[in-house]
Amino acid sequence: MRKRNFLGGLTCVAAVLATPALAQDNVFKIGLIAPLTGPFASTGKQIEAAARLYMAQNGDTIAGRKVQLIVKDDTGVPDVTKRIAQEMVVGDKVHVLAGFGLTPLAMATGPIATQAKTPMVVMAAATSVITEASPFIVRSSFTVPQVVTVLADWASKNNIKRVVSLVTDYAPGIDSEKYFNQRFQANGGVVIEALRVPLRSPDFAPFLQKVRDAKPDALFTFVPSGQGSVLMKQFTERGLDKAGIRMIAEGSVTDDDILNSMGDAAIGVVTAHHYSAHHKSDLNKKFVEAFGKANAGMRPNFMGVEGGEALLNAMKGQTFESPRGPVLIDAQTRDVVHNVYVRRVERVDGQLWNVEVQTTTDVKDPGKTR
Repeated sequence: MRKRNFLGGLTCVAAVLATPALAQDNVFKIGLIAPLTGPFASTGKQIEAAARLYMAQNGDTIAGRKVQLIVKDDTGVPDVTKRIAQEMVVGDKVHVLAGFGLTPLAMATGPIATQAKTPMVVMAAATSVITEASPFIVRSSFTVPQVVTVLADWASKNNIKRVVSLVTDYAPGIDSEKYFNQRFQANGGVVIEALRVPLRSPDFAPFLQKVRDAKPDALFTFVPSGQGSVLMKQFTERGLDKAGIRMIAEGSVTDDDILNSMGDAAIGVVTAHHYSAHHKSDLNKKFVEAFGKANAGMRPNFMGVEGGEALLNAMKGQTFESPRGPVLIDAQTRDVVHNVYVRRVERVDGQLWNVEVQTTTDVKDPGKTR
């Protein structure tokens, strides 16, 4: 059943191009749905920019058919995402749905993909359960359990014995809390307290005061891409750094495209993620340079690398080399398998970068390990 679901959800994205039904249809339509305005706009803009860059570099045809990228803004609201997806399937007659900047947006669209039998490529949302929302979902991004369990292992080996966890109160944050805390405790560590902050309009200050009062060795934290600057600012304003409390985090906190704006307060923060713009490979160097040239000097983050590579490669179900490193779509789970890097924020040539200090290869989603 799982193999059949995989074939229905991933392979049909490529196979659909060769079906007789499309023999007279020379346009292959991809409906890209992302938050381009609102509090999560940076996520959508990265995905769209990378998708357009990929098409500019690799052409806009697949198997001899023209690719049309239809981009719509869901503002980060699930009901809007669902409505747009329905309109794209029925009105635009897209062959693939793609994007989905947050877990609630992907989950809202899953039933539509199933009903319409339309492949759905998740390029950002990272909660483990997403691929179970539809047999037509393929994820090219990452899962939170992949990265936070690697970070928990690193922390246990680097003299961190007591932590407080602080996460945003929605599915990826809850996954972060669950899988980091479980692994850290299994390694002999102590989680003093688990704190959750609201997703929208968060004020971290009162929670950070609780962290300072608890006096842990480190704060483990997750916030969505784009909110790390506020968290970092309030971390230093509350004096947690001066109190000797280290910050370790899921990689969204030190997002590549906003890292320089965080200033010296971010130096030394250790995170785990599946991509860094500082990744040492020729392919990534070329990607970062091309992305910057095409987008007024903007640095790509993990959303950008996922938007670009997923558009054509992951949809065809191939193992491929990405700017992040080697990538495989697991045939059983329709989820991504890749390297996870422990990174430390350092100043290199006058700029802040997430410098990789450890690599764990071929990491599957612990949330789906049976």
